[in-house]
Amino acid sequence: MAKDDKDEKDEKKKGGKKKLLIIIIVAAVVVLGGGGVGAYFAFFAHSGEENAHPEPTPSAVVVAEAITVNLADGHYLKIAIALQTTTNAVEAVDTSKALDIVISQFSNLEVAELSTNKQREAEKAELTEKVVKAYTEEKLEYVMAVYFTEFVIQ
Repeated sequence: MAKDDKDEKDEKKKGGKKKLLIIIIVAAVVVLGGGGVGAYFAFFAHSGEENAHPEPTPSAVVVAEAITVNLADGHYLKIAIALQTTTNAVEAVDTSKALDIVISQFSNLEVAELSTNKQREAEKAELTEKVVKAYTEEKLEYVMAVYFTEFVIQ
């Protein structure tokens, strides 16, 4: 009987060592796998998005000449704009596209549509969106903002 008890204890020890070995192997696989996944997300997951469309950096401000736009009911808008260029613009930006967009956007508007700051800011935001889109080529923005330097309604 003593021999049988000893054999049972040896088998339990061997079985316990096997379970411990399996637990250690599984834990190592989980830790290494988690580290690999973490490294992937830390180094590779966002790098493609950042390189595809870098944030524009401000450069020179290009001032366009003032123009007069016909509003509704015989009124006029004298408007001058300036374009905030980016470092992507290697040469001076031609303002003719921006002025054409200004004329298209403001022509025949009612004076009431431009009389409050809130309405002017809404028009400016829409104008900025259109101008930035017009001066973007192959995901490189050459203009990042539009400023009103003169805005007179008569």
